[in-house]
Amino acid sequence: MNPFPKIGHIKSLLIANRGEIAIRVMRAAAELGLRTVAIHSREDRFSLHRTKSDESYLVGDGKGPIEAYLDIPDIIRIATEARVDAVHPGYGFLSESPEFAEACAAADLIFVGPLPDTMRRLGNKVAARNLAVSAGVAVMPATPPLPLDEARVLAMAHEVGFPVMLKASWGGGGRGMRIVEDDRELLQTVAAARREAKAAFARTRSTWRSWFGARATSRCRFSATRTATWCICSSAIARCSGAIRRWSSVPRRYS
Repeated sequence: MNPFPKIGHIKSLLIANRGEIAIRVMRAAAELGLRTVAIHSREDRFSLHRTKSDESYLVGDGKGPIEAYLDIPDIIRIATEARVDAVHPGYGFLSESPEFAEACAAADLIFVGPLPDTMRRLGNKVAARNLAVSAGVAVMPATPPLPLDEARVLAMAHEVGFPVMLKASWGGGGRGMRIVEDDRELLQTVAAARREAKAAFARTRSTWRSWFGARATSRCRFSATRTATWCICSSAIARCSGAIRRWSSVPRRYS
C-alpha cells in the first residue's frame, strides 16, 4: 500500500479521538468534502463531537472513558464496518502508537500520520537524540536509559550536573518531566517514576493480550521495557523551570 496516498484517494475518514480535537479534524475533512465517522465512549454519548460527524459509533463498550479510545481492535472493527478509507488519530491517545498504525495498514486503512518505523525511532527519546547527534544537530547533555544500580544513576546525574530533568525515554503517558535538585530527590523521583511505569504497564496488559493473543507475552515484555526506561537530561532548561517554579510560589499582591 502506498504510504503517501494522494488526498483524492480518501473519500471517508474515521477520527479516532474525541472533543475539540475530533471537531477540528472533522471541520478540515468537511472542507475537503470527506465523509466523517466519529467514535465515542459510553460516557461521551452526548459529547458535541459526536453530532459534528456524518456518522458516530460506540467504541470500547464496557470500558472506561479513556480506555475506550485506546481499544485498537474495536476502532479497527468500526472503521471496517463503516467502510472508511482512512483513520485520523488526532493527537494524544493513539496518535503516537506504531502498533495502531500497523493495525490500520493490516486492515487496508490509510493511517493519517507518520509511518510506524518513524514513530518508533522518534518515540524513543534516547534513539531520537542519537539520531539528532548523528545528523550533526546540537543537543543538550543527557544520559542513556537509567540502570537499576542507584550508585550509577547518581554518577550519571553528577556528570550531567544538577539540577537535572528526569524524563521517560518512551512516551510517558502524561507523567511529563521531573525537575530534580539533589541526590536524595533524584533517587526518590526515579523510584516513583518506575512505580508509575509498572502501574501503567499493568493497566495495559489486558489490552495487549486481547489484541495479540498468543503473542502477548513478547509484546508485554516490550511494553514493560518501554514504560520502565527513563533518562536524565540537563540543565539549562531545568534551571529556568526551577526558577519559574520558585518565582510562581512567592505570594503576590495584585492591585
